[in-house]
Amino acid sequence: MSTETNELILKSQYYKPASTLTKVSDLIADYLSFLGVSDAFVLTGGCVVHILDSLDKKLDINVIPVQHEQSASMAADSYSRVKKHLGLAIATSGPGATNLLTGVCCSYYDSVPTLILTGQVDSDQLRRNSNSRQIGFQETDVVSIFSSVTKSAVLVDDPKLILFELDKAIWNCFSGRMGPCLIDICDDVQRAELIPDTLKRFRGKPVSNIEFAEKKSSSIIEKFHELTRLSSRPLLVFGAGVRNGNAINAASELIQELNVPFMLTWGAFDLFSHSHPLFAGNFGVTAGRAGNFIVQNADLIIFIGTRLDTHEIGNNRKLFAPDARKIFIDIDPSEVEKFNNSDLFIDLPIIADSKYFIEWVRSNKVLQRMNIEPGWLLFIKEAISTFTPCSEIDRQQPIQVNPYFFMEILNELIHPNTIIITDCGSNLIWTMQGIKVGPKIKRIISAWNHSPMGYALPAAIGALVAAPDSNVVCITGDGGFQINVQEAATIERMGLPLKIFILNNHGHGIIQGTQDQWLNGNHVASNFAGGLPDPDYKEICKAYGIPTVEISNNSELKEKMSMALNRQGATAIIVDMKNGSQIYPKLLAGRPIHEPSPLLSKIELKKFMRFIPENSDLRK
Repeated sequence: MSTETNELILKSQYYKPASTLTKVSDLIADYLSFLGVSDAFVLTGGCVVHILDSLDKKLDINVIPVQHEQSASMAADSYSRVKKHLGLAIATSGPGATNLLTGVCCSYYDSVPTLILTGQVDSDQLRRNSNSRQIGFQETDVVSIFSSVTKSAVLVDDPKLILFELDKAIWNCFSGRMGPCLIDICDDVQRAELIPDTLKRFRGKPVSNIEFAEKKSSSIIEKFHELTRLSSRPLLVFGAGVRNGNAINAASELIQELNVPFMLTWGAFDLFSHSHPLFAGNFGVTAGRAGNFIVQNADLIIFIGTRLDTHEIGNNRKLFAPDARKIFIDIDPSEVEKFNNSDLFIDLPIIADSKYFIEWVRSNKVLQRMNIEPGWLLFIKEAISTFTPCSEIDRQQPIQVNPYFFMEILNELIHPNTIIITDCGSNLIWTMQGIKVGPKIKRIISAWNHSPMGYALPAAIGALVAAPDSNVVCITGDGGFQINVQEAATIERMGLPLKIFILNNHGHGIIQGTQDQWLNGNHVASNFAGGLPDPDYKEICKAYGIPTVEISNNSELKEKMSMALNRQGATAIIVDMKNGSQIYPKLLAGRPIHEPSPLLSKIELKKFMRFIPENSDLRK
């Protein structure tokens, strides 16, 4: 989030509660309505009936029942990403609350602001300091379970604290690095009555860049000048923090002013069109070859709003761009400090909000147009044109559908104003290797860091609720579809016109690839021979009232995909693919990111590592 005070934080501070006797659940509903929360993803239960009843009485709040609490938190997560507003999920005590956990993890690791409300047993039935495992029926210590994956998790067992904790949760959701907050509310608190305008309120201190401002001395500027002056092959890398920090326009202007090539991490893959003349792709363990060659050949990389996890840089960190000087900007001090004792050396680490940093750079002319080597931009274009995702062999695959050809045709046929929600594993990788962001694609969303199977289907529901005028395309695998298949009932009940692509490789393909590498191809629990079922997805969808289209080979792909995308209403498109791993290239453990398998010839490798010094660790 930008360090500018968020609109919802300001709104929460302006909320004026009633001065008459009010039921607490009605107060909660009124507060959320005042903030502009218009949708709640819920699964009912005995300890939330009062909250849901109060929400239902609010004409401006839509109560959306899902079929599993996990789906509620996942739908709220994608809803927040698309609408740029608070996502709301509600579940009852005990198993209802614990079922939310995976979706909450998605929001926490991707810095998504969601509010999770859980019901709890009556305050006089709480275990508190007793050694008893449980006193109230379905009592569970929700706060302890969720504390490590939320910005705040709190139990409200006193009605007088409800407004204080709501204010505080909104503040925590949106201040600094954003994320989810949980309020666990006892059932007797929800049905209590009080006079709201007498209640204690929370007011947070403004989050600022004071620390950065104090340190942006002449020495910092001199360091910038030193690093940039020596560079002839610079690269900008933008991460999800650019969107979270409201810095997209600032980043665009920075690119234009500097005329420097830029890369986008997966979490920021939809920030700018991939046809931009300075776009240099992306990099990482399962990225294409072009981006990995480009990042390894750079001599200066400025990372803004990306935390450089192992999926980006590989597990051999000392071989990630070892010859490049690195400037790293992140709002979270812990993401900067983690490099202190790391094999990855950062020349200039800065703790700052992305928008504040970019504006400071531009206003102080810290970065000016660099003396870029003419061959650098030509090299980038050559790498991108040489290593394309879909080959002629992929297009000519005689049986079943090739995933890279699938993405090539989807690029061609996708409708304008489309939001793509992709799941995890193979289908996520194929999407990120093959999809080209242009004017037709509005967003690409996944749970980038937690990456659970089953995210895409409920997340697609959340996205379409958030943007009902958009075309939402859900890309999932056969395994991921099974995890939250019950939400097909939600889609049918709500009449949501989702297009659901089930890329059916008849097993867990990415796991089979790992088993091939480490376990001599023993595919236990990852395909039919290893004990995994391989059901008929057409019949499953039929049971839920979802029409289907089946695509069995490359030759019928274009015609049937076009037909499916043009259909009215929900459609599941079942795409038959080869069993087993079909991801290429793919980095094996320990290798630098420019050497994924299958390995290139020494001649090709030398050609695309042409800028690397002879004494570099990458030459050894």
